[in-house]
Amino acid sequence: MVGSFTRRGGVLLLPVAYFAVLLSPCCHMSRPTRIGLYAGSFDPVTLGHQDIIRRGAKLVDRLIVSVGINPDKRPLFTPPERVELLQRVLSDLPNVEVDCFEGLTVDHVQRRGAQVMLRGIRTVSDIEAEFTMALTNRTLSPEVETVFLMASEKYSHISSTLIKQIALMGGQGSLIHLEQFVPDPVIEALLGKLRK
Repeated sequence: MVGSFTRRGGVLLLPVAYFAVLLSPCCHMSRPTRIGLYAGSFDPVTLGHQDIIRRGAKLVDRLIVSVGINPDKRPLFTPPERVELLQRVLSDLPNVEVDCFEGLTVDHVQRRGAQVMLRGIRTVSDIEAEFTMALTNRTLSPEVETVFLMASEKYSHISSTLIKQIALMGGQGSLIHLEQFVPDPVIEALLGKLRK
């Protein structure tokens, strides 16, 4: 009879329906959550950063976007301001969170339990430096994989330095120019900072 157990020679036989249940995805142990981390100064966050983040968020279950604090740099935006801008820009991505850290990126990756370090490459000249850094990080933390994403062609020329120059020296046309380089929430904050 379908759905009943039978015993044959001391072996318990299950009907096919039971195997279908046992093999269904809900009954398997789920795989561990794959966590990625994308670190940068984000001073300010650009459309290029946003593009890498949105593409990277599709590759992992959870993506942590981390604002790095470099004591040797004098950023335009404070760490809390950069975190807030990122949160506003990425608010529609449910699997992305934003935090802030000091110290080595690879140490922060380990602290957050990430298995993947996401890196964006804009130009060919980026590759050598990123390759060296990836090898160093592999030595420091062999269990963390570095994944490179090439910048989309329309964003490969964008840099935070360029954006600051446009905002500072662009005059009345700054707003129109900045729309091509940074997300909307960043424009007002950027102009406000530079015109004080």
